Amino acid sequence: MGKSHVVVFSLLVSLLFLLQGSSVRGVRTDDGSESWGYVEVRPKAHMFWWYYRSPQRTEDPNKPWPIILWLQGGPGASGVGIGNFEEIGPLDSYLKPRNSTWLKKADLLFVDNPVGTGYSFVDDLALLVKTDYEAADDLTTLLIEIFNRNETLQKSPLYIVAESYGGKYAVTLGLTALKAIEAGKLKLKLGGIALGDTWISPEDFVFSWGPLLKDVSRLDNNGLKKSNSLAEEIKQEIETGKFVEATESWSNLESVISSSSNSVDFYNFLLDSGMDPVSLSASVLSQQISTRRYSRYLNSLRRDTPGGDGDIDTLMNGVIKKKLKIPKSVVWGGQSDSVFSALEGDFMKPRIDEVDQLLNKGVNLTIYSGQLDVICSTKGTEAWVEKLKWGGIKTFLSLERTPLYCGKERITKGFIRSYKNLHFYWILGAGHFVPVDQPCVALSMISSVTNSPNVSK
Repeated sequence: MGKSHVVVFSLLVSLLFLLQGSSVRGVRTDDGSESWGYVEVRPKAHMFWWYYRSPQRTEDPNKPWPIILWLQGGPGASGVGIGNFEEIGPLDSYLKPRNSTWLKKADLLFVDNPVGTGYSFVDDLALLVKTDYEAADDLTTLLIEIFNRNETLQKSPLYIVAESYGGKYAVTLGLTALKAIEAGKLKLKLGGIALGDTWISPEDFVFSWGPLLKDVSRLDNNGLKKSNSLAEEIKQEIETGKFVEATESWSNLESVISSSSNSVDFYNFLLDSGMDPVSLSASVLSQQISTRRYSRYLNSLRRDTPGGDGDIDTLMNGVIKKKLKIPKSVVWGGQSDSVFSALEGDFMKPRIDEVDQLLNKGVNLTIYSGQLDVICSTKGTEAWVEKLKWGGIKTFLSLERTPLYCGKERITKGFIRSYKNLHFYWILGAGHFVPVDQPCVALSMISSVTNSPNVSK
């Protein structure tokens, strides 16, 4: 670790955790710019959170400052690690300032969700959640613990922003949190929900893979037939409630596509295993290995930087673990594979109905999709959006899109369509990780989504 990195962290003053039994209380820096800690959401189930206060935060009641709750996917991927240091947090994985951090537009709250993910842990693996709604209950408990004690945070609207499988957590959390708010149990204003390349309808996505990859020449007709055949099997398994079998078939389909396409990257169809290490060959592809793609893919996007290798595992189990005073027995990501296994019965279940319920309740709902993504492709996203029963969907689908630009350049960066409380962003030149691939337009988008008082670039 270089001297400059030591200086960075010497300025981020941390306090010792106060241990009480098996739970850990939250702590904060002297200047209040950061706070973090554990919430024991259930006996022996510990969820870790990390909050950043924006340097641009204002306290104008007429223009409330937003808070973004970032939910990672996987299941089993860490928001505290990946979303924070790889995508939108104030520092990158080399501990250097990120120019495109979303902290410019909002406060950020990262959570290692569900329990067992990242720094979150359970004392007994039997306590891992098995459904999206169980995860939502735990998250609601965490929000109660954080927000009910802080009147300043209660004045800020919370925007749940999710990526990949995190979208399923987001919509179930939205409904669960609203019930808690209405019952007076949670002191929080829900500003809206944003679903970024999210796994809302597994059936629509697996049916999109073959045609999409055929259109961009990564599959031929033979590969398309194999893909569509397995997609039909998955559809039948979903319809008959065989969700564990559907998850197994999903893994088999990824293997077939990898073999037929010479290992196309599921997060960006312009890449393959020869260009980045996350695209795995069919011979080693499995459910467990698939859950590790996040960090491998994002690691591959970095260039060599003096002073460190930027490896997220080394970072989170080293200097960050020391800074946060994480218990020595906790290994960042040590239970992640078990998180995926525990959710395999829910993994292929759709959450389109939950999106409909949120829209009908008047919740502002934003969908954004990277043009180059495969696993949660734009084609699949459009397919499930068209299945919505919300009263405004026909009008929404009939509207023309508005082009998006960034800065002074008049280069098309994407498109947006909005009607009432539904908004859809098509982000060009981006794969699964939109904030990484198109940081400028992503920052502009999130500023609009959250109605951030800080409108400057």
